[in-house]
Amino acid sequence: MSALLQLSRAIDRLNEFVGRWISWLVLAAVLVSAINAVVRKAFNFSSNGFLEIQWYLFAAVFLLAAGYTMLRQEHVKIDVVLSHFSKPTQIKIEMFGIAIFLMPFVFTVVILVWPLVTKAFYSGEMSSNAGGLIRWPVFALVPLGFGLLGLQGLSEFIKRGAFLAGLIADPTKKQQSKTAEEELADLIRQREDAALAAGGAK
Repeated sequence: MSALLQLSRAIDRLNEFVGRWISWLVLAAVLVSAINAVVRKAFNFSSNGFLEIQWYLFAAVFLLAAGYTMLRQEHVKIDVVLSHFSKPTQIKIEMFGIAIFLMPFVFTVVILVWPLVTKAFYSGEMSSNAGGLIRWPVFALVPLGFGLLGLQGLSEFIKRGAFLAGLIADPTKKQQSKTAEEELADLIRQREDAALAAGGAK
């Protein structure tokens, strides 16, 4: 179990890292959208590429952060029935759901989508819209995002098993006390402080 918990912690660190960096894509999408709107209004110029990069960024945020969302226990749960059971029973039901529903679903999606990714990559498939973007990078987000979700599902399964064995605290409690906006503000503040410190050291 010790080795499995180490694997779980490694997966958690991976999705924590991905989730924190992916949050910057939200800012990128907002900036691209704002610049596109200004250029269109001020210079009467636009491109389908500007629109599609916004879709790509949204897809990246939605798909790549799925594992991070699961790590933070932020996925929607229907607890109307589950809440009436004891905590060990709730954990067992969640483990059943991960093993019987989540993992096979993730595996099926990755297997079905991968041929589309490779086909688009080797053919150099482009968007059908004039001025559109190449397609394989956004197709690749699907197996990558579901892969991260599947890894996090494995981590959550391990943690729930460890909880039932009395080795760790309840893994279903939300890990963050701050909102996503507060966490982003803290991250920006830390980067600004580090930049100031680096500038002062010169």
